[in-house]
Amino acid sequence: MPFIRYAIRPARPEAHIFEVRCTVPHPAPEGQRFSLPTWIPGSYLIREFARHIVSITALADGHPVALEKIDKHTWRAGKAPQGAALTLVYEVYAWDLSVRAAHLDTTHGFFNGSSVFLAVEGQTDAPCLVDIQPPALGGEDWRVATALPRATGERGAAKPYGFGLYRAADYDELIDHPVEMGAFALDHFEAGGIRHDIVLTGRHDCDFARLKADLARVCQWQIDLFGAPPPMRRYLFLTQVVGEGYGGLEHRASTALIASRADLPYAGMKGLPDGYKTYLGLCSHEYFHSWNVKRIKPAAFSPYDLGRENHTRLLWAFEGITSYYDDLALARCGVIGVDDYLGLLAKTLSQVLRTPGRRRQSVAQSSFDAWTHYYRQDENSPNVIVSYYAKGAAIALALDLRLRLESDGARSLDDVMRALWARHGQTGVGVPEDGVFKAVAEIGGDTLARWLRHAVEGTDDLPLAKWLKPFGVKWKTEAASAAPALGVKLAAGREARIATAYDGGAAQQAGLAAGDVLISLDGLRVDADNLPKLLERRQAGERVEFHVFRRDELMRFTVELAAAPADTVKLSVDAKAGKAAERLRQGWLGKGRPC
Repeated sequence: MPFIRYAIRPARPEAHIFEVRCTVPHPAPEGQRFSLPTWIPGSYLIREFARHIVSITALADGHPVALEKIDKHTWRAGKAPQGAALTLVYEVYAWDLSVRAAHLDTTHGFFNGSSVFLAVEGQTDAPCLVDIQPPALGGEDWRVATALPRATGERGAAKPYGFGLYRAADYDELIDHPVEMGAFALDHFEAGGIRHDIVLTGRHDCDFARLKADLARVCQWQIDLFGAPPPMRRYLFLTQVVGEGYGGLEHRASTALIASRADLPYAGMKGLPDGYKTYLGLCSHEYFHSWNVKRIKPAAFSPYDLGRENHTRLLWAFEGITSYYDDLALARCGVIGVDDYLGLLAKTLSQVLRTPGRRRQSVAQSSFDAWTHYYRQDENSPNVIVSYYAKGAAIALALDLRLRLESDGARSLDDVMRALWARHGQTGVGVPEDGVFKAVAEIGGDTLARWLRHAVEGTDDLPLAKWLKPFGVKWKTEAASAAPALGVKLAAGREARIATAYDGGAAQQAGLAAGDVLISLDGLRVDADNLPKLLERRQAGERVEFHVFRRDELMRFTVELAAAPADTVKLSVDAKAGKAAERLRQGWLGKGRPC
């Protein structure tokens, strides 16, 4: 089967424009259709990437061919002369500094294939060659980082980390390998017998030796969990380093990340700062996705339909279980200590408790509605939705604890994941909507599977304190502050603007609403910095007067302050729990890093 050929070039980096060419050797006789994905796997929102195509033409034998746009992301070319190849030439505006689309300036270029490479409809199974080209000026020190295989044996094949030809078995593989080009920093380590590259783009002072050593332990632990060999020939961690930022997106043999430079390790760094734990947890999360979602995937994603929403009720399992294992892997491989891990776990559980929407929406509903609710949040979202990441992780924790308790440590969630890997990940058969429950029933029995279904489809809080106790872990909830609660979340910035008024909170009951700007409390000017300090001098039940601007109108509200809710979880090891608890806990967490 002949190759579909692509070429991508930073045509005008100063204007953030990539030029892309797509050549089809044998276009459809009746007129070839092309389409661009409307979303990218792993980020469940219709993003309309086609809106960034700023010009497009079609050519055959050097002559123009009619090209008609027939919907928001699809074009149809007119008939090409018999035997002639058809080439589309188009420009893509790339100014999205995220992990999802494309970004180009005079310092670097980054793209996901789903935002720049048009699919040749009816020929997406054809092999692809892509020529990644340098900018005409200013790219003398640029290199290319991608997990796409180099097109060995082809004229113009890329050298390691070089511009030139790369290949993909089909369109699906082509768009599942993000590409970074620029003057990046590069290092590598080995885990599971394969090479893992680390690429950092942007200014940083990263201690590569520390980062490599820690990531190698994390990756090796995950490989050992599922069983060697790993499901890729090599792996690539791509990180765009910025002043403030956080994000990641998984791919079959790589991940695209954004991280704050302050979160990276530096030479002479003592201990494990919170920012570095956050970055390691992000890397661990995306690496775990190499198994859980890239290969163990919902039947609804087998295959992906990139032209519309693909609904599933299973994101709690693919994102929630991954969110459970990301920090757990750090503890089990010994990169962080048990106390460190319990602190990270407590933050996740606190996030769940602080979300009023957990009482209204199940994680199954949250998964199904990710496209319209979770990824399109507004000021009322915390009141009506629950995170399938955070509560999904809490459910995964509960399931793991119960499996271990009911088998005296002989079985665990690890066994469920290995069963899903054998049945679905290694076979390519998608997980049906009841597939996780069936795997749990086989490992832990029908009663536990029924409990899991109730937890996933219901809105009850989980009795985690009861299930943690036999592991020698103490659970405590307390208020985040001694001050009475106003029941709001403020928007970022100095201005005391209400981002969310929580359901049933003191502010909402008094009539305050999202968007209101608090001006004064009992005649004293307030802003985001001094509001907490002023509230600390008040008592629950006390009535205070706020002046606020709602749009351009000055209003006055009397608020009866409420007691601060006990929604902050504290977890700690119970030194008096005994040998049986210590054995269960070590089976769950390992010994961890010495504290």
